Amino acid sequence: MLRLAAASLAGTAIEFYDFFVYGTAAALVLGPLFFPSFSPLAGTLAAFGTFGVGFLARPLGSMLFGHIGDRYGRRPVLVASLLLTGVATVAVGCVPTYASIGIAAPVLLLVLRFLQGLGVGGEWGGAVLITAEHAPARRRVLWTSFPQFGPSVGFLLANGVVLALSASLSDAQFRSWGWRVPFWAAGVLALGGLLLRRALAESPRFEELAAEGGRARLPLAEVVRDHWRTVLLAAGGLTAGYAVFYTVSTWSLAYATEELGVSRTVVLACIMAAVAVKAAFTPLAALFGDRFGRKPMCLLGCAASALWAYPLIALLHTGEPLLMFFGFVGAGMAFTSTFAVVAAYLPELFEPRVRCTGAAVGYNLSGVFGGALTPLVATAVTSGGGPPWGVAAYLAGVALLSLVCFALLPETRPAPAAADRMTPADAADPAPGCSAA
Repeated sequence: MLRLAAASLAGTAIEFYDFFVYGTAAALVLGPLFFPSFSPLAGTLAAFGTFGVGFLARPLGSMLFGHIGDRYGRRPVLVASLLLTGVATVAVGCVPTYASIGIAAPVLLLVLRFLQGLGVGGEWGGAVLITAEHAPARRRVLWTSFPQFGPSVGFLLANGVVLALSASLSDAQFRSWGWRVPFWAAGVLALGGLLLRRALAESPRFEELAAEGGRARLPLAEVVRDHWRTVLLAAGGLTAGYAVFYTVSTWSLAYATEELGVSRTVVLACIMAAVAVKAAFTPLAALFGDRFGRKPMCLLGCAASALWAYPLIALLHTGEPLLMFFGFVGAGMAFTSTFAVVAAYLPELFEPRVRCTGAAVGYNLSGVFGGALTPLVATAVTSGGGPPWGVAAYLAGVALLSLVCFALLPETRPAPAAADRMTPADAADPAPGCSAA
């Protein structure tokens, strides 16, 4: 389990490194380089628009790779999604700017960001399921928190590279070529991830389904017909986590540097320190999920996100590094309370024959609602010299909506006696009554 979970973590970290490095570049340099004729605000909005395209592609990626995962196995998804994301990310670092090739530059950027999103949309389902379906039931949340730990590692890697370049290069050098280096580094990381994943064993639950002839012929059609309510509720529930995370990691970076005049190095350092704390909290939140249940942790995370929205904006608006850090940490703890358990919770909500498609589509739809829209909405409602309370209101509203969605979903934690009887092959079967919620 440790080797398998570590391989899932490494691959997820690499894929989300690719995804996050684009968000950081969009907040710092892509606007003026690829949309130079726009005003600073419009350029930032346009850059965040290309950022959002990746989220729009993620549900499509989850449908494509979910079909592969449910029909042909979880393991092929891990290799194909990592390869696609890595190639697209390296290519972003090679795109000439608007000054060199005109309108073709932002068009290429959009296409490559879309391909990035397709790959990441497939990654999560494969990495989570191959871990969940090997894990013992009583510690399923803990083991599946390894791939959930991956996005934090990817974020720290992406922003660590950008921070090092930002601190060592002049502004002119960074805008000229320095911003491309993190994209090129993705190629090396992707090769390492592919080597790690080549040796992974297929999920025992999928092998049983294949041997019994129980694989879904058209997984997406079954999900739409029988599990549409579960998919929509799961997507709505996870939206708050995405909204909080991308408020902190993407919008706040642009807001603090452009509106408050804080050095980008300082803001990146504050965000990275907060994400490191969030990452350290992940296994503890996962243990709580195994002990007290998945649903209570999700409800707790949504309630905390709603309550922390206004303190987050107030602390950010001070422009003081320590206070910004505390604001980011509070948001990260709220976010993690939910996202540490969903890698076990979502697969448990679906029957094994359509699990890869159902869980991945629900997870990635929430990225559209929370990840793609949040930087755009937050930038649009920010005006004047006072704290951007409109952003706080938006976050609180989204968190309350997510809380309602989770309240309508069932609990899936296996009873202790049932968990003791489960074998790894059936460890990720849904709890009774939860397969067609």
